[in-house]
Amino acid sequence: MQSKQIKVGKNVILANDKPFVVIAGPCVIESEKHVLRLAENLKKITSELKIPFIFKASYDKANRSSCSSYRGPGVEEGLNILTKVKKELNLVVTTDVHNENQVPKAAQAVDFLQVPAFLSRQTDLLKACAITGKPVNIKKGQFLAPEDMFNIVKKVENFGNKNLALTERGTSFGYHNLIVDFRGLEIMKQTGYPVIFDTAHSVQLPGYHRTCSGGNREFILPLSKAAAAIGIAALFLEVHENPDKALSDASNSVDLKYFEQILRYTKVIDKVTK
Repeated sequence: MQSKQIKVGKNVILANDKPFVVIAGPCVIESEKHVLRLAENLKKITSELKIPFIFKASYDKANRSSCSSYRGPGVEEGLNILTKVKKELNLVVTTDVHNENQVPKAAQAVDFLQVPAFLSRQTDLLKACAITGKPVNIKKGQFLAPEDMFNIVKKVENFGNKNLALTERGTSFGYHNLIVDFRGLEIMKQTGYPVIFDTAHSVQLPGYHRTCSGGNREFILPLSKAAAAIGIAALFLEVHENPDKALSDASNSVDLKYFEQILRYTKVIDKVTK
């Protein structure tokens, strides 16, 4: 099927046959100061490498393993911070939404709405995202086969939105483990829509530490290279200056000092592939 293009923000184009885009940022907003500083660093690196960049951070992590885990600043404060990132740094911004009530506010603040993997089949949430007219990134549930995304695509199309992207983020493999079946990237490409590879969550070990998830960040680079060899519209990474002290997804976040190296490898392979 012919590759479709979607436009995110003013100038970022996502397509399976175009140079890849990087979507990156901290898992969750830890503070306004931290987010602005990290976003500025990520912008500098991606600008020097001439890689289109979308900044991502969550205002709320609604599916934390423990009720005592940090969730984020909440909808109002979080969206205000993301609006600052967008305006002050002139960046394209995305965030995830967890229920229909959050969607209108998020759509006003960010350029790209993200549906979390656990909620990828929630029809009312998909409808709420679709009717905003904003581009929508739907993460494939770790409990779904890649071809299951075809019906999800039809749902959103039926609600009048064809500005879609699909994200691979690993598939449940027994308890506390995920694997990536790279055939899934090609299968989801059959929809024609841009396919994103979330390399950060693909190395996650869900619930591994009982009160929080674990991860194997050392596999982020090889999986990123493998995805680029197949061909992807974008690479999704969670990045932090001190991953071990990140307030969410510490074990599968990339250290900022390795971010550029990962992108350099990925860019070379992406260019050859396309």
